[in-house]
Amino acid sequence: MAHLISLLAPWQAGAAVAGLALLLLVEGALPAAHHYRSGGERGAHALRNLALGLANAAVVALLFAGLWVLAAEWASARGVGLLNVLRDRAGLPGWAHVVGAVLLLDAWTYAWHRINHRVSFLWRFHRVHHADATMDVTTASRFHVGELVLSSALRVPVLVAGGIYAWELILYETVMFAVVQFHHANIHLPERWDRVLRAVIVTPHLHRVHHSRWQPETDSNYSSLFTVWDRLFGSFRTSDAPETIRLGLDEFDAPEHRTVGGMLRMPLAPDEGKT
Repeated sequence: MAHLISLLAPWQAGAAVAGLALLLLVEGALPAAHHYRSGGERGAHALRNLALGLANAAVVALLFAGLWVLAAEWASARGVGLLNVLRDRAGLPGWAHVVGAVLLLDAWTYAWHRINHRVSFLWRFHRVHHADATMDVTTASRFHVGELVLSSALRVPVLVAGGIYAWELILYETVMFAVVQFHHANIHLPERWDRVLRAVIVTPHLHRVHHSRWQPETDSNYSSLFTVWDRLFGSFRTSDAPETIRLGLDEFDAPEHRTVGGMLRMPLAPDEGKT
């Protein structure tokens, strides 16, 4: 188990960096929207978002990575959690354990995302992500540290209750974050390609709808990896003209909200529109 974790962890970081570099290049060649007046403006936007992302990654690695491993190993050794019970009592094969872990983690990610839109206290943190009016691949890294701390802490009972191995979590996060980078990217994808892909995974079309300023669209398309959850729970939504969608949040258009400090202070701003 420890050997698998040591092998997968560098691949996780490498995949994130490679995905970022590739999608930045594609965005430059085939942008869906022309957000920036200059390369410098685009670079400054990217640096702000990536600064948040790097800080969050450091906090999570320092405070939670070891805790996740301990929780998963404790559950596995004692046969605790759904998948471990099925493994020990029903002979669940290894491949099914992995598939089950990915589905359980993705279902939880969907539920957590939806809760962040429903609970006012959580929305205060999550709106840092939605306030980006020039969404691109770097927006995938733009989250408030408060949101990451809460989601990381709640992942401990999820790992135990699901009977999920730590290496399965790393595998899921590697694949999921690659898809998250893809569907945040400011790239023009032909509609027929997007339609085929969104039968399985979240696409730029679907996630652009989710980042709309119009709340009925904002409160849709919560899935991060597989679109099945939105289809099952009635939150799936498309747009006839996704290129016309206005991104961001009206109350956070001022320049002071675009700085790293402004983003970190955003949860303290008055709450609007969520109960």
